[in-house]
Amino acid sequence: MRRGTGRPPEPGGATGLAFAIWARHTLGRNWSGNPTVKVGHELVETGPYRLVRHPIYTGFLLAIAGTGIGRGQVRQLFIFGTAFVLLWAKLRIEESLMLRQFPQTYPGYMKRTKALVPFLF
Repeated sequence: MRRGTGRPPEPGGATGLAFAIWARHTLGRNWSGNPTVKVGHELVETGPYRLVRHPIYTGFLLAIAGTGIGRGQVRQLFIFGTAFVLLWAKLRIEESLMLRQFPQTYPGYMKRTKALVPFLF
């Protein structure tokens, strides 16, 4: 139950958060809050990275959308749209870094794996 509401967490929000945590755990030492390439950086294509190239962002967006839908809050559309624009900008920077770091393998990964929504987008 969510404190103070008497309602359980929204399933979509909880699912999105769990997906983001799984992705962060899978990324391990390659993770950084800011787009960067670390020493010994590896291209991760396992776990949720088999499904989408940016599963942490997918999880965040699913959490926002799922919470908004579950609560019936129209303001979540604004929050979702703002988050999408900001994450898309960050995604573009990360894609550029990965293409420079992994010029032989990242283009193929991009062709096989969608950015945010499996099989669609």
